[in-house]
Amino acid sequence: MKKIDKLILSSFLGPFVLTFLVVVFILLNIHMLKYFDDIIGKDLGWDVISQLLFYFAIFNTPVALPLAVLLSALITFGNLGEHFELTAIKSLGISLIRSLVPIFVFVLFITAGAYLVGNFLVPKAALEAYSLLYDIRQKKPALDLRPGVFYNAIPDISIKVNEKEPDNGFLRGIIIYDHRGRSGNRKVIKADSGQMYTFLNDQYLKLELFSGYNYQEGSSGEDLTTGQPGTDETYQRTAFSKSQIVFDLSSFGLNRTDKKWFQNNRIMRNQNQLNLDIDSVRKVISTESISLYASSANMFNYYSKKDSVIWPSEVKRLKAQRDSTQQAQLAAGTLPNQRIEPIIPADTTKPVPVVITERQKLVSDSLFRQAYTAREVSAALSQARMIKAQLLAFNTNVKVYETELRFFKIQWHKILAQAIACISMFLIGAPLGAIIKKGGLGIPVLMSILFFILFYVLSLMGEKWAKQEILSVTSGMWLANSVLVIIGLLFLRQARVDARLFDADFYHVVWDKIKYRFQKTRPKMVA
Repeated sequence: MKKIDKLILSSFLGPFVLTFLVVVFILLNIHMLKYFDDIIGKDLGWDVISQLLFYFAIFNTPVALPLAVLLSALITFGNLGEHFELTAIKSLGISLIRSLVPIFVFVLFITAGAYLVGNFLVPKAALEAYSLLYDIRQKKPALDLRPGVFYNAIPDISIKVNEKEPDNGFLRGIIIYDHRGRSGNRKVIKADSGQMYTFLNDQYLKLELFSGYNYQEGSSGEDLTTGQPGTDETYQRTAFSKSQIVFDLSSFGLNRTDKKWFQNNRIMRNQNQLNLDIDSVRKVISTESISLYASSANMFNYYSKKDSVIWPSEVKRLKAQRDSTQQAQLAAGTLPNQRIEPIIPADTTKPVPVVITERQKLVSDSLFRQAYTAREVSAALSQARMIKAQLLAFNTNVKVYETELRFFKIQWHKILAQAIACISMFLIGAPLGAIIKKGGLGIPVLMSILFFILFYVLSLMGEKWAKQEILSVTSGMWLANSVLVIIGLLFLRQARVDARLFDADFYHVVWDKIKYRFQKTRPKMVA
C-alpha cells in the first residue's frame, strides 16, 4: 500500500468509527422511544435493559452503516479539499478515481460485513429483542401503592391506603379486600397503620399491620337434610394489635416465553430460511391450483362428459412435476403406504371425442324437450352456488398465499439491498465531499441528512409499491439504490472536472451564458 493510500484511508477510519457510533446511538434512541411506555414502571433490572439495548443496537446496524459511510466519506474528502490536499494529490498525477480506490476497497469490506450482520446477526437479535419485549409487556407494573387509590395488581387482593410516607414505607389507614375465596367482599381487613417491605429477592411482600380489625362474613354450614350450604349468614369481627400478612409476588417477575412462537416472523429469518419459506408457499399455491382443476370434473356433471376444462400450462407443468416426484419417492421406497397411479400423459386442451348413436340422440332430444321441474332448477342453482363458493374460496386463499410470498421475497431482497446501500452512499459521499471542499460537521452533516432522508423515503416507497403490486419486488426493493447510484455517478463526473456546484459564481456564469446565447439567437429589428 502506498503512502498516499494510507493517508486517505487513515483520514477515513477515524470519522467512520465516530459517525457509526453516533448514528447507532441516535437510531437506538429513536427506536426505543416507540416502546418507552411498555418499559417504564416495570421495575426492570439493568441486565434486562442492557440486553434490550444491545439487541436493538444490532438490529439497527444495517441501517447505520450506510449513513456512517456517507457522512464519513463527505467529511474525509471535504477535509482533503478544504486543506488543498486533494489538489496536491491531483498535481502528482493521481486522478480522483485513483484516490477513491483505498476507501472503496474498505467500503467493500464494510458491505460484506453489513451483509453478514443483516443475514445472520440481525434475525437472531430481532428474535431475542422482540421476544424479550413481549415478555416485558406481559410483566405487571412494579408494586406501587398510591394514597387514596385501590391497588389491584396482586391476584385476588385489593389494597387501599390513605397515607404513605415515601422515606420508610410507613402506611396509614389501610383497607384490604381478600377475594381469594371467590365470594365477593366477605373478607376485609382494616388497620390504623402498617409497614410494607419485600424479602427473598422481591418474591414475597410482607405487610405488618397495627391496631386493626379482621371482618369476615359467611354461611352457617351445611344443611343436613338437603346437603346444600346453609342459608344462615354469620359474621365475625376479630381485633388485633399486630398482624402479619405475606403475599406471593411471583406473578410480578419477568417470565420468558419460548422463542419458537416468534421465530416464524420474516424479520427473524435469514436468506436461506426465507428461501425455504418461499418454496413452501409456492408448493401450497401449486397444490391449491392442481386440486381446483382436478375437481372441475365434479363441478359440471353434464358438460364434463363432452367437454373438459382447459388446464393452464403452468398448472399442467406443476402437476407433472409433482407426479414425477411422487413416482420417484415411491420407487425409492419413501412412500411405502401410498399407492400412486402411473402417469398417463393426456392433452387436456382438446375435448375427448364422444361417439353418440342415433338412438341415444333421439333419447337425449326427447329428454331436453321436456320442461324443467322446480326440483331440477333448485338443484342446478344449488350446484352453481356451491361452485361459485369454491371458486371464491380458492381465489381468497391464493391471494393470501401470494401476499405472504411477496412479503418473504421483500425481506430477502431487503437484506441484500441494505448492504449494497453502503456502496451507493459512498458513490455519493466521496465525490460530493470533493465538490463541496468543506470538512467538519457543518455542510457534510446537512448533506448527509438530506441524502439519507431521500434514501429512506425511496426505500419506504419502493417497499410499499412492491407490497401493493405497483412494482415488482425486485424493482421496488432496489429503487433507492438505483436512484442513489445514478446520482453518485453524476456527482463523480462533476467531481472529475472540478465542477463548482455549490459556488454562487458557478451559477452566475451559467446564467450569463444562457442570457448571451438567448441574445445572440434573438432576431434583430430592421428599421
